[in-house]
Amino acid sequence: MDKVSCVAIDLGASSGRVAVVDCADEQLSLRLVRRFETPRRRDAQTGYQCWDLDGIESEIRAGLVAADAASPRSVGVDSWAVDYVLMDAGGRAVAPAVSYRDARTHAVMDHVFAQVPSAEVYRRTGIQFQPFNTLYQLAATARQQAAWLARTRQLLMLPDYFHFKLAGAISNEYTNATTTQLYGLATDDWDDELLAVAGISRDVLTPPVAPGTVLGDTSASGRQMKVVAPATHDTASAVAAIPLTSADEAFLISGTWSLMGIESARPFADARARRLNFTNEGGVERRYRVLKNIAGLWLTQRIAQESGARDVELIAAAEAAVPWRSLIDPEDPRLLSPPSMIAAIRGLCAETGQPEPADPGQLARCAFDSLALSYRRVKAELESLLGHPLARIHIGGGGTQNRLLDQLAADACEVPIVVGAPESSLLGNACVQLIGLGVFGSLGEARAHLRRSFPGETVLPRGRVPAAVWDRFSALGRTSQETSS
Repeated sequence: MDKVSCVAIDLGASSGRVAVVDCADEQLSLRLVRRFETPRRRDAQTGYQCWDLDGIESEIRAGLVAADAASPRSVGVDSWAVDYVLMDAGGRAVAPAVSYRDARTHAVMDHVFAQVPSAEVYRRTGIQFQPFNTLYQLAATARQQAAWLARTRQLLMLPDYFHFKLAGAISNEYTNATTTQLYGLATDDWDDELLAVAGISRDVLTPPVAPGTVLGDTSASGRQMKVVAPATHDTASAVAAIPLTSADEAFLISGTWSLMGIESARPFADARARRLNFTNEGGVERRYRVLKNIAGLWLTQRIAQESGARDVELIAAAEAAVPWRSLIDPEDPRLLSPPSMIAAIRGLCAETGQPEPADPGQLARCAFDSLALSYRRVKAELESLLGHPLARIHIGGGGTQNRLLDQLAADACEVPIVVGAPESSLLGNACVQLIGLGVFGSLGEARAHLRRSFPGETVLPRGRVPAAVWDRFSALGRTSQETSS
């Protein structure tokens, strides 16, 4: 096979990465050419936390220039879900791109459910309830900034917006469209009633394109290349790069968020799935990602930021700390965007009668132990949906490099953990581009190349979680559910 190269751009809420992925001799290789902190800003008029669209675009274009020597055939962008850009008829942003972590959606879910009951929203969409879903962000805008929606002629999710900036193509890509809680699970189309509740109509949206669709051409780097829509939701790209082979395997994408679930030919959107708050997001080749969002390494990213410790120092200090001493529920809504993560964790521990973590090592250990127990909880919930046990869990994403957390996950879940490539979103992004270019015939073929190129490492359980620890954590989960209801 002649070498084919493409540029994969993965925008994370904390940092972005640009990589060149080469496919040659039935092997894939990846090299990063640019890494940057995701630009953000505070909107002067509203005070909202926002993304700096011009700053992100500048980083994307700089990354394309850095990748130019590889003579790439294509480029594609993925990012986190739910955030979007409102545009006018001339293709200009009519409002700031507000971050999902902004507090403007507080109490908006109740406003939506007064019009369409929560059970009906879930029946229609199969999407997990989170206060920052696109549905609630738009409903908040309709109540607080209605003039923005009056000027809107097109809504693009963030990756779609940057594809527009590169190729001039207006598109809404399928995997990200399904995360909005505005897309019908059974109808496979935008849901008009939910769009109306959100304050928009389908006139500002396009029928979603499939991952792998060639959108147009760009010469942003000085060289002509195709713009190909990958699975634009970063988790969908990451899961595409997980070499799943059987129905008894789960995936765990470990990064700012932890996304844990299964890949399925059918959705799980019955009353039990709704009670457990599972989401059914679209994947490559119309597969479903049945999963749950967990706070993830956002906890320790904030601890590192506030304490001045580096990640490697935090992990080492956590490894030396007493295990299972203090626990939190990572799904507690008070951890979404607190003014101080350290104060929030200490406050939750004090509230539940546990020792307050005194130093960065104890804080990080509290976070890692709690995340591992969250994985155990989600594993048990997945098994209840499936009706059979899970035999192994594949981990992808940047968190794979945290070997303490990998081992804690194996111990808590009591199954082998297969640690894959840390750059799973970039690899999945590239694989879908290569499918769009005709280099691969299917996702299965792409995954076969990934297995050969990145065989992974298996982490086996070494110890068991004490029963008293699990009971204490389970009680925390019940408390946080009461707090959020």
